[in-house]
Amino acid sequence: MTAINAIETQSLTLHRNGTTILKDISLSIPAGAVVGLVGRNGAGKSSLLRCLTGLMEPSGGTAHLLGCRSGHLTDALRERLGFVAQTPDLFDWMEVFEMIGTIGRAYPRWNETRALALATQLNLPMGGKVRNLSGGDQQKLSVVLALAHDPDLLILDEPVSSLDPMTRREFMRALFTSPLQADNLPGTEPRERTVLISSHLLSDLERVVTHVAFMRDGRLQLFDAWDAMQEHLRLIPPQSTAAVSAPYPAASTGVVWTNRQTGQCVVDTRVDSRWADSGRVLFLDELFVELNA
Repeated sequence: MTAINAIETQSLTLHRNGTTILKDISLSIPAGAVVGLVGRNGAGKSSLLRCLTGLMEPSGGTAHLLGCRSGHLTDALRERLGFVAQTPDLFDWMEVFEMIGTIGRAYPRWNETRALALATQLNLPMGGKVRNLSGGDQQKLSVVLALAHDPDLLILDEPVSSLDPMTRREFMRALFTSPLQADNLPGTEPRERTVLISSHLLSDLERVVTHVAFMRDGRLQLFDAWDAMQEHLRLIPPQSTAAVSAPYPAASTGVVWTNRQTGQCVVDTRVDSRWADSGRVLFLDELFVELNA
């Protein structure tokens, strides 16, 4: 039996007010993957996440989460989904403790012990009004609400943009420690969780991702396992590129992208093995710069 991908899109397209926001995106994310979604502002990342979660209706193509069409997510599937929007949508008149309890009643798998432990771990003021929280604390509360029911699929849109470095580290620990099992809390047995996280903090992503999806101008530019990218992608200096490709990307020669300003290019050595022992391995932030040159 063929396993169902956690996230699947086919030719996903989005038009708004005469502008094309997403262009023919086909993406297959296997269950258990931790995927970094990266791209410049305006690349279409948030629009893609909103289409995936059913908050926006695409103009064409299809999107499925855990085998269910995104525009028709069932209540049972929503119970398996956690979502943190770029701008938190919270009940600002409630206290933090009250909101955690209110949201928890909607999820059969909700674990209040886990929720309170996460809130404590992230230093949330439990008695404070949501409206009085800083932007960073509102993001942290959104993360607690998304994690406490132990979702099978977690989708995060810039969840740590307002957090300081130490708090980001605590967030990553909460996110990628199979829910607090390191603290021996009840009900924290390991589960296979798929994570799709959009972020500009590439150094944080590089430490945790299994796959990376690069977006540019509404298109999916590159998607692969991060280990494979590190093993097979090489930055070739400009004096060598004449033997590799024309001035523009040419997939048939293994060129992933050419920097038209510097003449250097990124080559996939699985396609062109001549460069397997030359060129330079790229860190995530360096690959991002090259693909957006």
